Amino acid sequence: MNAHLPAPDAPLASIDMGSNSFRLEIGQVLQQRYRRLAYLKDTVRLGAGLDANGYLTEEATQRGLESLRGFAHRLQGFGPGQVRAVATQTLREARNRNDFLARAETVLGFPIEVISGREEARLIYAGVSFMQPARKPRLVIDIGGRSTEMILGTGRTPGVAESFQVGSVSLSMRWFPDGALTRQAFRDAEVAAGAEIEEALGQFAPNRWEEALGSSGTAGAVSQILAGAGVSDGTITPAGLRWCIEQCLAAGHVDRLNLPTLKEDRKPVIAGGLALLYTLAMHFGLEELKPAKGALRQGVLIDLHERHEARRGDQPGGRDLRDGSVSSLQQRFGADPAQAERVRLVALSLYEQLAQAQDAADEALLELGWACALHEVGMMVSHHDHHRHSAYLLAHADAPGFSQNQQRRMADLVLGQRGGLRKLEAALAQERFAHQVLALRLAVIKCHARGPVHPGALSLKRSGRTVTVGSRRGWAEQNPRTAHLLRDEAEAWSRLGVLKLVLNLR
Repeated sequence: MNAHLPAPDAPLASIDMGSNSFRLEIGQVLQQRYRRLAYLKDTVRLGAGLDANGYLTEEATQRGLESLRGFAHRLQGFGPGQVRAVATQTLREARNRNDFLARAETVLGFPIEVISGREEARLIYAGVSFMQPARKPRLVIDIGGRSTEMILGTGRTPGVAESFQVGSVSLSMRWFPDGALTRQAFRDAEVAAGAEIEEALGQFAPNRWEEALGSSGTAGAVSQILAGAGVSDGTITPAGLRWCIEQCLAAGHVDRLNLPTLKEDRKPVIAGGLALLYTLAMHFGLEELKPAKGALRQGVLIDLHERHEARRGDQPGGRDLRDGSVSSLQQRFGADPAQAERVRLVALSLYEQLAQAQDAADEALLELGWACALHEVGMMVSHHDHHRHSAYLLAHADAPGFSQNQQRRMADLVLGQRGGLRKLEAALAQERFAHQVLALRLAVIKCHARGPVHPGALSLKRSGRTVTVGSRRGWAEQNPRTAHLLRDEAEAWSRLGVLKLVLNLR
């Protein structure tokens, strides 16, 4: 796998597809130091493009695609391992997100991951803690367009992390829809914000942290306003927030706002952001909120760098958090690690025989290995149909490091480990996925006796859509039950017609 990784000093890029803005960050991580090479930002307001039924409008979609076209132009020459794009709350909500993602990935030229709220929070903390290191316990707050993330952590280690479905865009659209800035609208927005976050009062109580930092757009914009007006040095305080709100009330409408440093593209959402910040300050005792140097985009880039370091295996401190998440899930659900490892070794050996040379070292191989490690977690629910329980758990469990897309792909793999194939018919039209499923199913069959196995006892040869399963001389006679299961497997694939499985067992 290492040969397909970018060089240690190669530039990396992250794309944050937020509800208000799309951002592209290009940088390098060298000797635990970060160097920015380029930064682009487009105000897309994707979150404002969700209609009453939860669908992204075509107008909002086009704004997003246009931004990604510009990013794609800037990323010419970057390889797959150098770019990671993530999408947040709006695409978590959008009912037509798959349609949008298909078009967006075509325009961008790279995969796009929809990440969960907690994964977003973890990555935000990763960016802040790397860019602004400290040992004291911290509260990091990130107010986005349609969600707010709160994270407690010490050093580079996050603790409690939560995401709340309220943000500057959603509050502004609901309580300041026509741009009018009234005292009642601010009160209503603050009550609505408080209703979303009050469940976290104990988790993020002031006695649990020594410093509070505000990450990303809203906190940065308010900090600049306060510094530009001479109200503070950029530190956000309750008094400073009250001053900002009073300026809004005096203006009466967003079109008449004249706050120092406030950009035109931030005006339509500043009222919701201020209401939310003030609510957070009052609920969580925020006497001072300082602007953070890092944000989600840096966290995504740092996380990508650490994944590469872990795969190289020759760099101190390299870690891929996903490996740890898989181990934790195995322990939580009482999976049999010995059986999981047997299946993993066989499945990876088979998949490498099926895959094209350029595919054998990519994320597909990693995902197959993780799916093998977790293919039996559903047994803690019931041995009957455990593959269905395993798939559900894998799709819905909190698994730090994984995107929602990746968890669902792995869940589909686990679902396909046994039984009929019709349930995955649409996904099996993708050749790579079909090969992953075949490798996993054959590995499960080969390891069904739950005893020692030779990973190379079976071999695969591919010619178009035909896959031939071969064995060492005498193997079929020594393993009649496994040979019987393989004949059933060949029939299962013949009924679907996606692949033709030919047995050449000796």
